Amino acid sequence: MDRPQALVPVRYVALGGQGPEDVVADARGRVLTGLADGRILRIDGLDDPAGARAERIAAIGGRPLGLEPLPDGDLLVCDADGALLRIDPDSGRTRVLADAVAGERLRFCSNVVALADGTVYFTVSSRVHPLRDWIGDLVEHSGTGRLLRLAPGDREPEVVLEGLQFANGLAPSADGSFLIIAETGARRLTRCRLTGERAGQAEPFVEHLPGYPDNLWRGAPDGPVWVALAGPRVPPLDLLHRAGPAVRRRAARLAVHAPFQPSGTTGVLAVDDEGRVLHHLARRRSGFRMVTSVCEAGGRLVLGSLWERGVAVCEAPASP
Repeated sequence: MDRPQALVPVRYVALGGQGPEDVVADARGRVLTGLADGRILRIDGLDDPAGARAERIAAIGGRPLGLEPLPDGDLLVCDADGALLRIDPDSGRTRVLADAVAGERLRFCSNVVALADGTVYFTVSSRVHPLRDWIGDLVEHSGTGRLLRLAPGDREPEVVLEGLQFANGLAPSADGSFLIIAETGARRLTRCRLTGERAGQAEPFVEHLPGYPDNLWRGAPDGPVWVALAGPRVPPLDLLHRAGPAVRRRAARLAVHAPFQPSGTTGVLAVDDEGRVLHHLARRRSGFRMVTSVCEAGGRLVLGSLWERGVAVCEAPASP
């Protein structure tokens, strides 16, 4: 992969709460995000350095992660504590769409997309570790991530893929024929075919990424898929993944109790539907750490983070 271009910060927008883990732009260019305290915020005015304002549109009892605005104005929300929710921002009404699959309660609901026909796909990062122990799953390399599908009218999702390494962000292809899945623990993007004879099959899409992919975002169908890199590659972790399961489990138990400090390197990628990397932007010794999401709004890139207490606004690169 070519040497990255500089990721140029424009400003920081404090939100008064920890961990805007996912950021997505709605049809009006406003940015939605969820905080660790359960609040879901809508941020407007990011094109004005001094005028950005955030309003609470909902709150859940759990921890919101992946978000997906729907055409009717509702919002899909992944609750990390084990549910896929649908929220009406106007009334605050919240419905549980799914909290179990095949009799097993969801443990770590991570990211979600809705297709034009109303089908919803969402990821479960781990069946072993909850969100608070996310680093344990990356170390253990448990391979218990899943891709689930909830068809219109269904009350329970079905398993499309399993055995994924910390399944995370999702984005559809422009023609809707496949999904791109971020496998954080494997440092790769995976393609899942949705149509044709190979529907339901997975294959590598972009491998050997320079960091650990987290949430994905696609604005316009003809636009790129933006990939947040939560941190740069850690070579010792690659070596550990080659060890036996017992060794990895012991290392994971130690990792969840060790103090964690994210890297100072911030990075994002943009890829197209052929798996070509269009942009690789990075900044070392960044003051904004652990980028878990990125979207484009108002001609700027907006970065979210599981670690920070606000979002960062950066310059968007010119189209290739």
